[in-house]
Amino acid sequence: MADDYLVRIGKLIRDARQHRGWTQTQLAEALATSQSAVNRIERGNQNISLEMIARIGEALDSEIVSLGYAGPMHLRVVGGRRLSGSIDVKTSKNACVALLCASLLNKGRTTLRRVARIEEVYRLLEVLNSIGVRTRWINDGMDLEIVPPAHLDMAAIDADAARRTRSIIMFLGPLLHRLRQFKLPYAGGCDLGTRTIEPHMIALRRFGLDITATEGLYHAEVDRQVTPDRPIVLTERGDTVTENALLAAARHDGVTVIRNASSNYMVQDLCFFLETLGVQVEGIGTTTLTVHGVPSIDVDVDYSPSEDPVEAMSLLAAAVVTESELTIRRVPIEFLEIELAVLEEMGLDHDRTAEYAADNGRTRLVDLTVRPSKLEAPIDKIHPMPFPGLNIDNVPFFAAIAASAQGQTLIHDWVYDNRAIYLTDLNRLGGRLQLLDPHRVLVEGPTRWRAAEMMCPPALRPAVVVLLAMMAAEGTSVLRNVYVINRGYEDLAERLNSVGAQIEIFRDI
Repeated sequence: MADDYLVRIGKLIRDARQHRGWTQTQLAEALATSQSAVNRIERGNQNISLEMIARIGEALDSEIVSLGYAGPMHLRVVGGRRLSGSIDVKTSKNACVALLCASLLNKGRTTLRRVARIEEVYRLLEVLNSIGVRTRWINDGMDLEIVPPAHLDMAAIDADAARRTRSIIMFLGPLLHRLRQFKLPYAGGCDLGTRTIEPHMIALRRFGLDITATEGLYHAEVDRQVTPDRPIVLTERGDTVTENALLAAARHDGVTVIRNASSNYMVQDLCFFLETLGVQVEGIGTTTLTVHGVPSIDVDVDYSPSEDPVEAMSLLAAAVVTESELTIRRVPIEFLEIELAVLEEMGLDHDRTAEYAADNGRTRLVDLTVRPSKLEAPIDKIHPMPFPGLNIDNVPFFAAIAASAQGQTLIHDWVYDNRAIYLTDLNRLGGRLQLLDPHRVLVEGPTRWRAAEMMCPPALRPAVVVLLAMMAAEGTSVLRNVYVINRGYEDLAERLNSVGAQIEIFRDI
């Protein structure tokens, strides 16, 4: 059996195991073998018979033998259907990945409730498992238990998994307290010194972290004599930059002031979690955070991340473009107030319940009912701003909403260099979007959506926007290679089907 085929089979087995919510140890027990043997199989480093593949498939309730190499996942969408009923918002993707990184601060057991079962989380779990962290899904796969080892085996890090997630960059903050030297693979293919990485370096150098980049790796060295002697001013009010600074400050023995900090939802969730670890954080929800660090953290903690406002916006947009009445439950309203204010000016017919607390006891939730509305283009352009402004990740959804409104809407996506370009994929589905420059798109509405077959855009939010437009288009559309959607959404197709959509998942056999 060729090595390449062994790797493909191994990845398929790993995906099937994770989908079932099993650890390698649990699969090993079902097969009467060792965890190390399962690890070798999943890495493609173990010869494996067809009989063993069949046994694994039976144990995991997965048709591994008949499928062979799974190949990309595609979606077949029968559009023109109205949605109805109610749907719950899942927990925040971005909060969950930050909390996984933050678990490295703790020597004790961390239990996270209702963790998002998405590819981004799976990649981080693969990295954590490879360096010795024990993780397991509990309570029928709803919750995640994390137990770190006494010593991290950074030499065994799963580089392939690390390179498939940008979140790996948030390992820097926790690791600088545990190791004097370590290596990390490049984060999501970004080069050191690019806009998304250098602000992290500027903040973390204040904690003695020095990094050089060679041959696809960050080489980190920590000088414990260097500590922040004045407030840290972030050069970019970014979410992950703020989180990395918080993670570094959490175990700094002293008080750290972080200015120009993001106050976005995932940052607030991280602050709430740090407080359960015994780290006092002042100024949560503002741009100045004061962190009272503790040099050692060894506690058993239980934390519930809040719901995802971007997923809530996705579901809201699905109702708008399909002209449906839909109730979206557990919406974190604090992080959607600007979006709803803009939509109200456009004519959105909706109402909301009284506010109630999320499971973390801090985030404010409502249930939101959206009804079919006659929308008018907004007078002002749609553009993102740091919280409490319109969320950067919610901007693409306004492309589909604006295409459903009467008139012209200017969307200015100034943060990302190329994301606006992907929005013009809506033209394949009948949209009338004119790209003015790499950051600005002029949207003409209303749109008579039409079915099409196309490749999934490589950016998460534009990919979902295309899916929503397909749901509105009469006829059958095909969206190919939707891995990027699975990075950020848990069972999105199945959940949309539960409220009236008709979306079929299929693969090329």
